[in-house]
Amino acid sequence: MDELDNKLLNALNRDARASLSELAETLGVTRTTVRSRLQRLKQSGEIVGFTVVTRQAVAESPVRGLMMLEIEGRGTERIMSRIAALQQVRAVHSTNGSWDLIAEIGAETLAELDGILFQIRRMDGIKRSETNLLLSTRKGRS
Repeated sequence: MDELDNKLLNALNRDARASLSELAETLGVTRTTVRSRLQRLKQSGEIVGFTVVTRQAVAESPVRGLMMLEIEGRGTERIMSRIAALQQVRAVHSTNGSWDLIAEIGAETLAELDGILFQIRRMDGIKRSETNLLLSTRKGRS
């Protein structure tokens, strides 16, 4: 990937529905260049799909949080699978640094979120956790 590919991906992150003409104008290249770059990025697997974030998707879980977890020993895969199976868990990410896993959690109420956090904290192998509530979400980069 080069600088143009990165600029194209950033433009798509801002507006995945932008037309080839709009992208070409934004990037200062031809439509043909944008089309061929998009095709190459899809074929290489750099772009794996396009999606849309709807108001309903956010409204389905009005209380959302990120739970950072430190795992004791070598049970990360087992714990990751158990956490991912919980209905309120939207995604589980492995990471580096102080935390081993980050779980994205969505709930209808703070009480429901508290219950799922308590359930996760009680799992064997969870050494330490910290949770941050998500207050608002904006998609894209300026």
